Amino acid sequence: MTAPARVSPFALFLTLLYLLAWPALVLILAGSWRWLEGWIFSVWFIAVCASTLGWLYRHDPGLLAERYRRPGTGGQSRRDLVIVVLLVLGFVLWIVLMPLDAVRFHWSPAPPGAVKAVGLVFLAASWLLLFRTFTDNPYASPLARIQRERGHQVVSTGVYGLVRHPMYLGALLMFVGAPLLTGAASALLVGAALSILLGVRIVGEESLLARELPGYDAYRERVRYRLVPFVW
Repeated sequence: MTAPARVSPFALFLTLLYLLAWPALVLILAGSWRWLEGWIFSVWFIAVCASTLGWLYRHDPGLLAERYRRPGTGGQSRRDLVIVVLLVLGFVLWIVLMPLDAVRFHWSPAPPGAVKAVGLVFLAASWLLLFRTFTDNPYASPLARIQRERGHQVVSTGVYGLVRHPMYLGALLMFVGAPLLTGAASALLVGAALSILLGVRIVGEESLLARELPGYDAYRERVRYRLVPFVW
């Protein structure tokens, strides 16, 4: 049996530098190193990424290598590639707007403490869902594709027994929770748009899975909700 592909330590080091650049950008754009909510979000962001990368490197190097797969390869459709590009561009806008809105230009009024608390709860739930997605699903690729070379199978346990796309639910909670915490209404609007785009991707992804992945139709019958329990 061929050993699973591994991501080199150097590639992981470069990834770490890339991840650290985002929180640094947030605080630089805020123009203040004393922005508490910015620090909370930054620590959360680094903790989510580092804990996931560390777990995958140690326990599932095959999935980690899949997460590094170049967009547009492995059978990913052009439609899905366009959606991924739009999600990346939207994420950049979303993360940049938070410090500009909340601190630099004060476009939005400061939210009450209860709203910030809700944002924190959403971020905590987001971390749990994102991390558990990777521990529960060894096929959680960033590309919508059938991983035949990796023995792709339907996963229905863990958080996949709650909704069919727990990673996207985690992302939705992040897109909403961080702007609530920081008080950036403009970022909240972008987060809502990104959540709709995730919904569009889900429809296309499920069409592919139902058509080409044995057992997915039966899984859809068992787990009714795609993204939000009792809603959709």
